[in-house]
Amino acid sequence: MPEEPRRAALAERLAQFPRHRAAHLPTALEPARRLGAALGIDLWMKRDDCTGPGFGGNKIRQLEFYLGRAVAEGADTVLITGAVQSNFVRATAALARPLGMDCHIQLEERVPKADPLYRGSGNVLLDRLLGATLHSYPEGEDEAGADAALKALAARLRAEGRRPYIVPLGAGHPPTGALGYVEAAAETLVQAAPLGGMDRIVVGSGSALTHAGLLVGVAALGAATRVSGICVRRPALAQAKRVTRRAGELAAMLGVPAPAPDSVHLDDASLAPGYGRLNAATREAITLAAQHEGLFLDPVYTGKVMAGLIALARAGRLAGERVVFLHTGGEPALFAYGDDLFAEDDGAQ
Repeated sequence: MPEEPRRAALAERLAQFPRHRAAHLPTALEPARRLGAALGIDLWMKRDDCTGPGFGGNKIRQLEFYLGRAVAEGADTVLITGAVQSNFVRATAALARPLGMDCHIQLEERVPKADPLYRGSGNVLLDRLLGATLHSYPEGEDEAGADAALKALAARLRAEGRRPYIVPLGAGHPPTGALGYVEAAAETLVQAAPLGGMDRIVVGSGSALTHAGLLVGVAALGAATRVSGICVRRPALAQAKRVTRRAGELAAMLGVPAPAPDSVHLDDASLAPGYGRLNAATREAITLAAQHEGLFLDPVYTGKVMAGLIALARAGRLAGERVVFLHTGGEPALFAYGDDLFAEDDGAQ
């Protein structure tokens, strides 16, 4: 099928799903000339840090579909769970407020940091400013338990006469948010066409919704662009299973073929010592992006993704390619990690 009919067919499939349009789209695709020159590669940035509301980021595209369903169901309250410095929960509260919805946020203990800066600044500060009701969950690697706690909270709110809608965390739920990145894949490919296309998109891979959405979108459009995931939460082997599963579920939702298993590429070299914990490579990546491009990256997601991209470039694995770094936002978290960014000890931060 020619390219334009493929895009039209994919857009028609996406239009079947309820949607609350909030993102500022399309986001820019722009060159990162100085950083690319320093790395010896043709580097571009897809600026999804500039999607608009509530400091933007990739979660805005995802939330258009979650909140579209919430509006369709007549919800007056939205519930979500995430790490203490979660971008997703902050974006959810920011989009819920203009809809007149209350927001209940459950903060999980994923990162072993108890300092006041981490627990009160950055995204937490914004959550509070948005008037969200904050709850805590003592575990950080218990998705099923966190979702169950949200369901119990929703039941209590329902008993009080509220109409809650849950934005789920675990992989046992439909990958609704990934629909936003099916569309983003099409958007990026259109922007890249006048340049001769893009060989590779480098993206953070955590919940896997952004990664899976790009994979499904690229495959549905018949593009040869490779999607490379940089692990930010779990090792590559475990993440590959999650991405493959979510991409298959998403393809089934849309009624398109699932991406080939060999299209799932992951690298976890910049992950240690774990989710939300800094290392020397991530510090360097954050510094290089700022001082070469005036670009701010966060320690949890985009900093680690750029660290992974830099490692691939230095190993010669991106030679001769036109590469897109998908900037997924998350800048508010920088303020919660201010003390760590210049720490000398690269241990457990």
